[in-house]
Amino acid sequence: MRIGFIGLGRMGANMVRRLIRDGHEIVVYNRTPEKTTEIAGEGATPSFSIQELVSKLEKPRAVWVMVPAGDATEAQIHELMAHLEPGDTIIDGGNTNFHDDVRRQAMLKEKGLHYVDAGTSGGIWGLELGYCLMVGGEGDAVTPLEPIFKSLAPEGGYLHVGGPGAGHYVKMVHNGIEYGLMQAYAEGFEIMHASDYDLDLAGISELWMQGSVVRSWLLELAGRAFRANGPDLDQIKGFVEDSGEGRWTVQEAIDHDVPAPVITLSLLTRFRSRQDDSYGAKVLAALRNEFGGHAVKTE
Repeated sequence: MRIGFIGLGRMGANMVRRLIRDGHEIVVYNRTPEKTTEIAGEGATPSFSIQELVSKLEKPRAVWVMVPAGDATEAQIHELMAHLEPGDTIIDGGNTNFHDDVRRQAMLKEKGLHYVDAGTSGGIWGLELGYCLMVGGEGDAVTPLEPIFKSLAPEGGYLHVGGPGAGHYVKMVHNGIEYGLMQAYAEGFEIMHASDYDLDLAGISELWMQGSVVRSWLLELAGRAFRANGPDLDQIKGFVEDSGEGRWTVQEAIDHDVPAPVITLSLLTRFRSRQDDSYGAKVLAALRNEFGGHAVKTE
């Protein structure tokens, strides 16, 4: 297939490379032209404006947008709408809120355009291992794009999960689960790190990958991190960002009266990681001192 691809960051560039490797013709555009030129040297067709990108595609056109969710994606979609024609398709592969997908799909449908939301998981390893694709949208929009999805995904790694917004909805919950898994690993390794035993955390990570019920790709990555940075992780600051999906998952749980304590607490723990000195912890220490005379540490 021949499609357009907007956004050549770490993930987007590797997705383009994987598509080229599988024989697809990819017309690329990136806000910084240097990246466009780099990927063109690897077999992509370069374009240096949205108008040029659209002009190099055959009708009906399909354009994959892989830029940060929110305002950047919104602006890119509106710019594309000015150049696309009825029957063309926009694919959003970022971490978009599913409510935005539903709104955008309705907006584009009024102009005769298709909209597909592709929840994409795989990170920087996707080029080698493939990307897990959770795709939402109407069937007549999704089906013609399946050669692209199947090239990006490993065997069994692509599924049309439902209508508009369903792809990013499933990806949202996927990331909420990821928060909980990562938090459990983090707590377990912190307990072992604090123990009286001199434990080889990298070795234990690798051991647990062999037949253990807690084996996973995240555990494999933990072992790599310990090997690369040492068991104390001295070069890494314990400041953990979130990209939004965890918050949306918790909100969705609240909206549907679903108890999700593990995911919720893992999200709140990330918030705590961004505080150098928690004001709430200071209040707790002060209260313990007031009611029980417990000692407090002063700065």
